Amino acid sequence: MITNLDDKRRRFVKGLAVGGAVAGLGLTGCSSTQSLSSQSAKGLKANHETELKGKVFNLTIDEQRVNFTGKTRVATAINGTVPGPTLRWKEGETVTLKVTNNLSEVSSIHWHGMILDYRMDGVPGLSFDGIKPGETFTYRFKVNQSGTYWYHSHSGFQEQTGMHGVIVIESKDPYPYKFDREFTVSLADWTDEDPKRVYSKLKKLSHYYNFNERTVGDLLKDLKKDGLSKTFGKRKMWNEMRMSQRDLSDVTGYTYTYLMNNSTPRKGWRGLFKPGEKVLLRFVNTSAMSFFDVRIPGLKMTVVASDGQYIQPVSVDEFRIGVAENYDVIVEPDASQAYTIFAQSLGRSGYARGTLAPNETMTAAVPKVDPVPDLTHLDMGMDMSNMSGMDHSGMDMGGGSMAGGMDCSDPMHASMDACKNKAKSKMSGMDHSKMPMAGMKGMDHTKMNHSKMKVGSGSMAGMDHGGMDMKGAERVTHAATEYGPHVDMRAEAPRLGISDPGIGLRKNGRKVLTYADIKNLYPTKDKRKPSREIELHLTGNMSRYMWSINGVKYADAKPIELKFGERVRITLVNDTMMSHPMHLHGLWSELETGDSDYLPRKHTVIVQPGSKVSYLVTADARGRWAYHCHLLYHMLGMFREVRVV
Repeated sequence: MITNLDDKRRRFVKGLAVGGAVAGLGLTGCSSTQSLSSQSAKGLKANHETELKGKVFNLTIDEQRVNFTGKTRVATAINGTVPGPTLRWKEGETVTLKVTNNLSEVSSIHWHGMILDYRMDGVPGLSFDGIKPGETFTYRFKVNQSGTYWYHSHSGFQEQTGMHGVIVIESKDPYPYKFDREFTVSLADWTDEDPKRVYSKLKKLSHYYNFNERTVGDLLKDLKKDGLSKTFGKRKMWNEMRMSQRDLSDVTGYTYTYLMNNSTPRKGWRGLFKPGEKVLLRFVNTSAMSFFDVRIPGLKMTVVASDGQYIQPVSVDEFRIGVAENYDVIVEPDASQAYTIFAQSLGRSGYARGTLAPNETMTAAVPKVDPVPDLTHLDMGMDMSNMSGMDHSGMDMGGGSMAGGMDCSDPMHASMDACKNKAKSKMSGMDHSKMPMAGMKGMDHTKMNHSKMKVGSGSMAGMDHGGMDMKGAERVTHAATEYGPHVDMRAEAPRLGISDPGIGLRKNGRKVLTYADIKNLYPTKDKRKPSREIELHLTGNMSRYMWSINGVKYADAKPIELKFGERVRITLVNDTMMSHPMHLHGLWSELETGDSDYLPRKHTVIVQPGSKVSYLVTADARGRWAYHCHLLYHMLGMFREVRVV
């Protein structure tokens, strides 16, 4: 039976709003910072050297003075380490974790990706009251899985200040692959600022940390490439929509120092191997806000696990790891050289790095950060992925409703009436009769003539659309709650995003992992078809920094109810131009990647801009579960409670 925690839920929401945005949550009187210090952080241990094994663990939460950037700040440490120690468990055993809170604020630990009793899940306001200052809470649960996971605070902004760590669970069965040595590779973003100040700045000016906006240099390049008229047309469209092509990350390297195993880019982490060894690297993105694109130049990576679950091995050059995701990869380094593990941020504002080498003296070159990519119509909710041979990144529809599939009805746009009229006039006389537009419901293309359709400076006359296929680009339905000043975009024809490597990784000359590449190593256990579908839209207003689901923030939302034992399909539609890593607590999300017999089980799923994904969920764990975007500063609004009853 689930106890009634409605009052606690209200207190949880209020605590996030007040504690996160005002009180600083455990950082009384000080701003927070990252890394190891000089004198002030004397005695602070390096995370990758601290590993705890066993069945019983005593963990303490304290403030800790640290220094990653030359300035001493205050972090939130577990057992005196930032990040916390790696916990190593064994599948099938019962672990007991006694957590003592020495902060002046309520704290908590969530065991991310663990399948357990909801009362042990560690979410204040849903599964328990939180750990009050000076008190100890005992977590106890049986470990029913194996693989790589992590843990972190679920209170306020403590996660941003270093309160997180890696979990490695040894399988009771032999590994399905061989390796000789293993390392955990923890990726994090650290800021010397108090997180409440970061959030406050974003609320006042959402692009405060974005220093990668288009410049005069970019304009000159466009003029040289496209000419005056086409360049002006493209700029006009983006300006009318009041959106930026470089709005890739809310928080960037302007304030963040990106860390690998607690090491700054200047120092770099180092892992040593012996000749002939196969090395298992357990990557965990423990960041608050940062996606990373990971590669090891000169070395292929074989991905063998995703979010702690074995998958059919996939050989890649690069993979994107969203906030809270995990990937295990095996590499076979040559003993004659060193290699750089390079993890650049999605917004290309910085990187974390490490070195794999056979000895301490060898080093490897650090590659340059890739150019800053531009968002295109593909990222705005118009599926053009199957339009062979066509580049639509520069299409200008005059600010009309076809621009990227965006809905022009938003009252926040100053030129909405003009937008609609322009779109209507430009579409008259266009001939699409030979275009396979399967899925574009409700549209009559038989009288359309491309020769009169202006795109930027010229017309579409002479363009070959014979190979265009709009399958999958079906229009979606938007709830009434998605209309208003709190939502500034709605994707009208979101693409299925599992085959797209993502903004900045498309056609980069490297083999990049996509969700379509991931298949579970073992057959899908629950072969039932879903009895119903739940469609959720990820919504927001970027300029006002307001985030929600279906246009409704968490404080005003009703819980999502699942019946115990039922199997449902959850479809997520991203109506924004930012990627969102969505995390469902307590239940596996079986991602629909095209092969229903081998659905990969994930705990965190990236939903790319203007796209949709779907996964199947078997409601096999009763309780009250959190379901939210794992970008820390989005979580206050983009959050739901899931009740399994």
